Amino acid sequence: MITYITINMSEIALVDFNQVMETSEETVRLSVDGLQTVLKWEGDEPEFVSTLSLYEGPYTHEEILAIMATPEWTEPIDEE
Repeated sequence: MITYITINMSEIALVDFNQVMETSEETVRLSVDGLQTVLKWEGDEPEFVSTLSLYEGPYTHEEILAIMATPEWTEPIDEE
C-alpha cells in the first residue's frame, strides 16, 4: 500500500529521497503557495519521518487526491 504525507518545504532537507518515491527536491509537487509538498512511500514509514517537526497524514490515495483538489494545491482554472 502506498502512503502519503504533506510536509513543510522548510524541512525538505530532512527527507531521505532513497526512502520515498519522489526523486529529489526539484521533482516534488508543491502547494500553490510553494510552502508544502507531498511525499509518498510503499511499505513501512521511512525513518526520517520521525525527525520532521510537523507533517500531516498519513493519507490513503483517495484522501490525498481529495486534498490535491483543494485551492491550496490546485490553481483555479481561469474560464474566460
